[in-house]
Amino acid sequence: VPTAFPKFVSLRVELERRSESQRQRSCAGVIMSMGGSSALRPSTGCLSRLGSALTLSALPPASTRMAAAFSTTARRCKRKTKDNNRNRGVSSLYRSGPREHLSMSDVPLPKPRDFKPKVAVDENHGLWGFFPAADKVLWTPKETEEHGRAWTVEELRKKSWENLHSLWWACCKERNMLATSKVELARAKLGFGEREIEARDEEVQKTMRSIKHALTERFYTWEDAVDVARSDPEIDLEARDGQVYKPSAYEDEFEASESWTEGGDASASAAEGQAGKPEKEALR
Repeated sequence: VPTAFPKFVSLRVELERRSESQRQRSCAGVIMSMGGSSALRPSTGCLSRLGSALTLSALPPASTRMAAAFSTTARRCKRKTKDNNRNRGVSSLYRSGPREHLSMSDVPLPKPRDFKPKVAVDENHGLWGFFPAADKVLWTPKETEEHGRAWTVEELRKKSWENLHSLWWACCKERNMLATSKVELARAKLGFGEREIEARDEEVQKTMRSIKHALTERFYTWEDAVDVARSDPEIDLEARDGQVYKPSAYEDEFEASESWTEGGDASASAAEGQAGKPEKEALR
């Protein structure tokens, strides 16, 4: 059989190599036993040259060495180089695609649905106050700059308690909206609008400080009025019936008496006039 010839040659070469190594060992042992270290050096060089010559002579000719390598692997056991898994290497986590280019012309692509569910939303809900409008998340920098000045203390002194209360919560609502816009700018990394938001927020804070100033003045005025009322004998701050002011004389009594006296004088003068008319007619 032609395929068995290289195997036979390799076995023969291996046997010759083993016998040559045993022969060299025996020669080296005899030389070491016969002579010293001075006699060992030239014999070692001779043995190396002799071994190289024997090895080259024991090799088969070049024509025999160029033959095909012997293999017992069947053709059916051939290794598959192509991967039959089309999804190999496809990962949605690492965004990696397939290793080979795939043709998708015959594969129908999915189409998104046109259906959009309509969720019932209260247009007057309080959470809309955190945004500039119901359909707008942020103001533009130009819209953010369109604001007036802050309220002064002189202007707020003339306002009622209800007006000050309403203005205070309007400022709180404005600050909540500006804080939400600032967080949205940082999340989206837009890179603009922060300076305008801070300038508007500063004006709102000035108004709130003015409201506190006006209310503090009213509180001090009320404390002074309470101290004066405690020293007034006509005011009882601890009255249980709720009637704190108890004057010693009422102005209504004086007004009624004055009006009665004025009415009596007018009626008397009218009666005298009626009595004098017949006398004048009789004299005529």
